[in-house]
Amino acid sequence: MPYRFKAKQSIEENVRRIAHEEIDSAVDLLSRVAPRKRDESVHEARKSIKKTRALLRLVAPELGKTFNQENKRFRDTGHQLSVLRDAAALLETVGHIEEQLGASLDRRLLATVRRGLQRQKRELEHQFTRSKTIPRAASALRAAAKRIRGWPLGADGFEAIAPGLKRSYRDGRRALKRAQQKRDIVSYHDLRKRVKDHWYHVRLLESIWTEVMQAHEASLKELETWLGEDHNVSVLREKLEENPDHFGGEQTVRVFLALADQYQKELQEKALALAERVYVEKPRLFLANIAALWDGWQKQPPAMKEVEREQRDSKEKRVSGRTAA
Repeated sequence: MPYRFKAKQSIEENVRRIAHEEIDSAVDLLSRVAPRKRDESVHEARKSIKKTRALLRLVAPELGKTFNQENKRFRDTGHQLSVLRDAAALLETVGHIEEQLGASLDRRLLATVRRGLQRQKRELEHQFTRSKTIPRAASALRAAAKRIRGWPLGADGFEAIAPGLKRSYRDGRRALKRAQQKRDIVSYHDLRKRVKDHWYHVRLLESIWTEVMQAHEASLKELETWLGEDHNVSVLREKLEENPDHFGGEQTVRVFLALADQYQKELQEKALALAERVYVEKPRLFLANIAALWDGWQKQPPAMKEVEREQRDSKEKRVSGRTAA
């Protein structure tokens, strides 16, 4: 099911429905993991966990202490799976560096770094199998699904989500300022987390004005991708510098990281430029605009629903076409 609110459902109904859908999806992925698709299954399961945490942040004031308890549980479950996913992401990052800077790279150097990462990934996969991390994560998520009915959700209407939505957007603006000032791994990573929350919240509210929200969502997705890749390069640097002998020696690592630095600088410049446009509005104005769209969405005539459905279908076909290509 789509990760978005439905006009006919109350906030409580929407939140419980979406939480069930995402948790059930994650459990299904982890319960039937095939060796050849383990990376993909774990990645998609972690995405569902992150989407659930973003949903919780949207209604955090309503949940009270329950938010802290549930957020910690989902965070811990996601972290159990992150080690394997991070290993796969680093290999993908090496591939992206090759795509961007292929003409500048020594293929033998690149192959040496990739072999070292592949060797570490195989070791992690063996540890995962022995520790039964995936079955334990699936079990934790099944328990979480049973707790959904007990979440204290009472308020309805835009007022139920306005505080969480404003806070998420405001935190993103603050994270952007810190990243612009400090420009270090911590500030960029914090900005990425805040962007991801805002991106998921926009997806939840996509139906209030399909075309406008989809355009904003596309910008956020691109921004999150750049910041995520920036973080992967930073993690890759730490791993190579920590044990250069596993990746061809200090000289090999030094040459490779010089090229990675060039790639990372481009990512950071693009990300900060786009983030300035994403967070151009002040929180109060942003919230007022969303509130007006929400009111119009609630009062829309039935004929508008067909228009919105066609817009969403058109978007999904474009996405599907790009994926196939």
